[in-house]
Amino acid sequence: MTLSVALTQMACTDGQDENLRRAERLIRAAAARGAELVLLQELFAGPYFCQEKDPAHFELACEIDRSPVVARMESLARELGVVLPVSFYERTPHGLFNSIAVIDADGSRLGVYRKSHVPNDPGYFEKFYFADGDTGFQVWDTAMGRLGVGICWDQWFPEAARAMTLQGAQVLLYPTAIGRDPLYPGGSPMAQWLRCMQGHAAANFMPVVASNRVGEERTRDGGALEFLGRSFATDHHGEVLVQADERGEGVFLARLDLEQADRERRMWGLLGDRRPDLYGALTVG
Repeated sequence: MTLSVALTQMACTDGQDENLRRAERLIRAAAARGAELVLLQELFAGPYFCQEKDPAHFELACEIDRSPVVARMESLARELGVVLPVSFYERTPHGLFNSIAVIDADGSRLGVYRKSHVPNDPGYFEKFYFADGDTGFQVWDTAMGRLGVGICWDQWFPEAARAMTLQGAQVLLYPTAIGRDPLYPGGSPMAQWLRCMQGHAAANFMPVVASNRVGEERTRDGGALEFLGRSFATDHHGEVLVQADERGEGVFLARLDLEQADRERRMWGLLGDRRPDLYGALTVG
């Protein structure tokens, strides 16, 4: 089985309707080019509000069954016959979460993943807005293969990629929001980000796809964060198949050979030769 996957990147405004129109335009363009799965960036329906601490942003959270973002993407997936992992700010009785609704090609909602690793750094004050995810890492059987989904900061943790691989994922998807970082030497983590993700692909014989946002977003108190794009897809060896630039909006397609990846993963025996009895240090906080 091969999978035609499209990754997108776009700049976001303060207007949810405008952002949804932009996202829909990109999804339709991807489907017209033969994409079977389209990956949008993290929290694409609005600006990245986490660069400031403002309780007013709590009002952006919405129950999944009342979310206009999820509803619109379900309708679009059904119309176009594409799989859509949809990032949204989720309100639940147990807290507010940075979540992904996994929507199959018939528009059905397969489930929700809630971001496990939540950062709290200058410009990325996510712990102010999101509880730590309570779903654990999951995979979903879709019309286009078995998908594992993480969100942004999750992608820096090899344990997340391996956990989804052990559950039978055939491709790992990471919607993200990465911009300039004052804590990183030179201000840009993009080269290390790419190497880290290529490592997940190579260590698990697993294709990896990431969609990032672009553009500069300003806060009401005068702050600003420039997002750095570079959305990409790798094959199961970690080789980059397609990568966007730092500023442009667009749709970028790659074809992934999931069957070949499955064969090589079994042949190499990496999962069967694991020694969980020696990995206790991984569970120590």
